[in-house]
Parts: sequence; C-alpha cells; structure tokens
Amino acid sequence: MLKPTHSPRTLKDWLKLLDSQLLPASSESVLKLRHALADSNRSMRELADLMQQCPALALSVLREANSKSNGHSEQTESLEAAISRVGITRTENLLARLPTLPQQELPKALRQIQLISLHASQQANGLFAGRLARLWQEVHWGSLLFLAPLWTLLANRPELFEAWEQRVLVKGEPSSKVELDLLGVPLLKLCLALSEHWHLPEWITLGYRLLVNDRRLLVKALHIAHNNEHPIEQQQCLDADTNLRRWLTQPANSILLANCLAISAHQAWNSPHNLRWQRLTGLFLQLPLDKVQQLVHQNAVSSARQLPGTDLWHPAEALLWPWQARHLQAIVEQPKPAVISAWRQHCAQLLAQPSAFANVLQLTACANQALLACGMQRVLILLADRNHTRLMTQQQAGLDKAANSLSLEPQQSQLLRRLLSAPAQLRLSPANIAQFSATLPGTLKSLFTGEHLLIRSIASNNRVVMLIFADQGGGPLSDVSVQGFGKTVQCIERALASFASRGR
Repeated sequence: MLKPTHSPRTLKDWLKLLDSQLLPASSESVLKLRHALADSNRSMRELADLMQQCPALALSVLREANSKSNGHSEQTESLEAAISRVGITRTENLLARLPTLPQQELPKALRQIQLISLHASQQANGLFAGRLARLWQEVHWGSLLFLAPLWTLLANRPELFEAWEQRVLVKGEPSSKVELDLLGVPLLKLCLALSEHWHLPEWITLGYRLLVNDRRLLVKALHIAHNNEHPIEQQQCLDADTNLRRWLTQPANSILLANCLAISAHQAWNSPHNLRWQRLTGLFLQLPLDKVQQLVHQNAVSSARQLPGTDLWHPAEALLWPWQARHLQAIVEQPKPAVISAWRQHCAQLLAQPSAFANVLQLTACANQALLACGMQRVLILLADRNHTRLMTQQQAGLDKAANSLSLEPQQSQLLRRLLSAPAQLRLSPANIAQFSATLPGTLKSLFTGEHLLIRSIASNNRVVMLIFADQGGGPLSDVSVQGFGKTVQCIERALASFASRGR
C-alpha cells in the first residue's frame, strides 16, 4: 500500500487521511466470506459471526450502514443489523474493495491490535454479557470495534505501534508526550473524532468522550475502586455522589472496561494500569478483586484457545510465566556510523595535547556534544565555585529553558555534598530511586523526570569542579550508552587536566 511520505500533524489532516484508509484483509478470510455471501442459506447471524475473522469488512459494513448518505436517521449498533441494512450485494462490493494479502504478510502491528480487540471482546462477553443479556449485541460488537480507529492508524503507520511500546511501556515516557511527538495530536482525541465521523456504535463514542472530556469522573471512580477491600465504604462514597453512582451503572462502561483490561494486560498482568482497571471492573460488577482477577484470567485463556498459533503476543502466555517477567524488552539501537564518527571527533578534541580550548566554556560545550553523541538525550553540566558554595549551569541540552539559569547551594543537599567531596558516579534506577530522590534538590528532580539518571562528579587537581547529570529521556538506560557515557567522562577528565596545565 502506498503511503504519504509525511505524516499529518493536525487532527483535521489525520481525519482526512484515515477516513480514506482501506483496511487490508487476509486473503484466506476474504475467500471464506466470498463463498458465505454467495450462499443463500446463510443467515445474517452466521454472516456476522464469520466477519469477526475479517475485522476490515466488519468495520466497512458498519460504517456504510451508518453513513448519513444512505438516508438512515437511526444508528445501528450491531453488525447483524448493519448487514441487513446494507444488503448482501453491497456487502459483496465492500468486500471486493478491500486490499488482500496472505495473513502473515499483513502489517504485524495491525494484526496485533486486532488480536487485542478480539481479547477485549472475549473479556466483555465473559464479564458482562450474562449480566446484560438483553444488550449482548451492543456489548459484543462495541467491545470488538472499540479500537477500530487504531486499526486504520496502524494500517497506515504500522511503525507507530513499536515506537509507542518502546517509549511508553518499556522506557516509561509519558504517553501524552509520546503521542504529540509521533502524531502531533492526542491519540484519544483522534479516536474520538474518527468514532464520531464514522458513526460507530454509540457506546464506543461514549467511551472516548469519557476519556477525553470527563476524565475527572473516571478519576473519582478509580479512587473509590482502589478501596476494593472495603465494599461498604465504597458504597457509602457512591451514595454520597449521585452523578458518579448513576454513571457507574451505565452498561456502556462495559466495553471501555473490557478494552482497558485487554490493553493493559498487553504490558503485564501485574502492572499498575491493569490492577487499576481490574479494581474498577470489580466496582462496576460489585465483585471482590480476587474474583475479578480469576474471571479475567479465565477469559484470557479462552480467548487464546480460540486463536491459531501465530507470531503475535497474547497475554494468556504470561499466566504461565514468573509474575515479574515481561515480554516487552528494550530494543538496543546500535549507534549510526555518523553519530559514532561525531562522538569520536568530540573525544579527539577533548584529548588533544596541548589543550584545544581557550576557555572553560569551549571545553564544556565540546563535552556536552560528546555526551549527546554517546546516546544521552538530556544533559546538564554544573560548575562548582572555588569554595563549593554554589553550583551553576555551564551547559545543558534537552531540558527546559529554566536549566539555563540554574543555581544550587550544595549545602542544602546531602547528595550534592557527597558528590563534591570526591569524584564519584551514581546511577539512579527504580531499585534505588527512593533512597536518593529525597536527597536531590527539587529543581533537579523537576528537570529530570523519570526513574533513570546518571550523575558524575569530576575533579581537577584533586578538587571536584564539575557535576554532570545525563539520561535518556527518563527511560531505562541502554548498556551501550552507559558505556559510552563512562568513556566520554574519562575524556572530559583528561581534557580538564590538560586545560589546567596549559601554559606551564
């Protein structure tokens, strides 16, 4: 499929691009559906069930059925009703329009997100369909199609899925920042716009409206759900908030909960996000957390059993693993030759004899560039005054402008005093962040958000003169970059020694 060379950066441009995006379908499922549609003995229910294995056609038929150009004022909520409205002939035409590829040649990101949708549908059917028996069609098709806006996005830009996984789930970057970097717009706003434009089932649109426009209501519900061990206190909180209690009983919440459970399980069953949605599901169903977890795990296994063995990830696999194991691992990107060449040039300049620098500003500017070339994304170089009473910014990269005029008093921080007493290196991680975070000045913590940070103090003539703070956007540090950081610091130390002895 041909794709534009440049990604849109506005909601309007994304909407225009994705509205015209045809989802590809597997040639195997298209062949089965072609035969089924030609069989006059097939019922609408049977055709709708078959279309679950061809999400591209399911979405296409539903969009066509609810298109205002067809003159229908009422919106259909189920695929069975959509097929009846569109008719067999038109459905066959929609099927013929779909690009087809062998199953394994479809973009992996598209197949993965559609697997998550199938898992969400199984969760919805297992958790809610029995309780909402009269609304099972809305529960089933709403949960299956909830992520349909992402299907079209990943059909057009499959590389976004891995980028999002690595930056948000592996490195821990804020999802809002990553979405703006990758798309230019918040992802949920894009999903809401597509849902409204396509006239997807109302429960889907309600779910996105809640996530985009009424998050305070959701946060209040999550806060009450956290107190899962005290159901009486939970009920008292709900009784005190009529609006929240009324919202919590809405059946439409079932498809949002099912999809959030499936999405968060994609990362890990014991992640904070998954636990949060399990608790809210317990509040919705008025069940204890352990019962909810038992049902959710059973539904995941049932979902996996219905799917053929593929190269895709299903969270049910993790139920057999050690609880702390993770299937997502950081992808180590090898430095590009041009970056390695730049790093070597900067280090050569630092190691030059005699010193190649006329002043400290030139030296630290070169050091800053070398640290960036070795893989660091945010760098702060602080110089200490003669009496170690003040630290001031000399160079910074990737940080807020406030870092340019930063001035710290080391005596107010135990950690800074220790670093200034002798050359040392400290690597902060989730394992020790609680131990050292309280001893770091608040200004530094606000600049370096995240749980991963390298700190190094460097001496000249047996006296610490410089502190370096560096990280990779707050996410986990790659081993290659940590090694590069160590070698770069050695070059900076030798550059300081050479600079101090110039003219002697």
